Amino acid sequence: MAKSATGKWVSRVGSSGGGKAYKKSRPGNYYGILVVIVVLGLVATVLARYDYEHPGKKAKGTPPAVGTTWYAGLSLQACGKYLPYLATDPSSTGGFTVQPADVIKIKPVSDADSGNNATLAQFAIEYPGMIASSTQLAIPGAGGKSNPSTTFHNGTACASTSKYAGQSGQIEYAYWSSFGQKTPTITTNPSSIKFSQELRVAMAFDPKGVTPMLPQQVTVDDMVKAVDTATTTTTTTTAGTTTTTAGTTTTTSKATTTTTSKATTTTTKG
Repeated sequence: MAKSATGKWVSRVGSSGGGKAYKKSRPGNYYGILVVIVVLGLVATVLARYDYEHPGKKAKGTPPAVGTTWYAGLSLQACGKYLPYLATDPSSTGGFTVQPADVIKIKPVSDADSGNNATLAQFAIEYPGMIASSTQLAIPGAGGKSNPSTTFHNGTACASTSKYAGQSGQIEYAYWSSFGQKTPTITTNPSSIKFSQELRVAMAFDPKGVTPMLPQQVTVDDMVKAVDTATTTTTTTTAGTTTTTAGTTTTTSKATTTTTSKATTTTTKG
């Protein structure tokens, strides 16, 4: 029997995968969504790879960050007497460098000594031979060698030649965050002291009740001088002569960076 016209139409529709109405039923933004998914996937992959290759960047924004340069003043003291300055370590590859008169240059180089890790305890870890804890304070000699005369433990008596002869001492750390702070904050935990610009800090072994002394004046003066030198940028600009003749303008300029800021401009009108 011959197929009817209706049967032939149904066959054609079935073989074509649907009619025009069916084809139009697919959402218009279908391909746009696919593009967005692909782009987001690529972005996520790139960011993940960057974070993996640059782990130090995660701490960015927490001062002192890598690349920051700060200065602090240190005081080492025992039984009411200042101890000799630490040996300078210009070859240090860490984030702390001891300069003359116990000025500490804080310039973090990694996560280990930047941000919240830039503490007095970390400074002691990086300085060769130094030990700073709640029970022991060991100030090394030249070359990081142990020095029994400047190694202290809680409960040890002060030397007979000291201000507090025979009295038992204890390890304490004191710091002054600003020049307006007269009374120091005292703690037995060096990890709780985070460096800041122009921080003054003392590592002390004294009898209970004795307030550690401020860093010596030469230390504070050198610290302030180092900060001023690092933060002062002065530019001197000397402008040449501007001459206008018959619609022609000629300008000569020169800029020089010095320690004094001055600008001079001379104009000659034709």
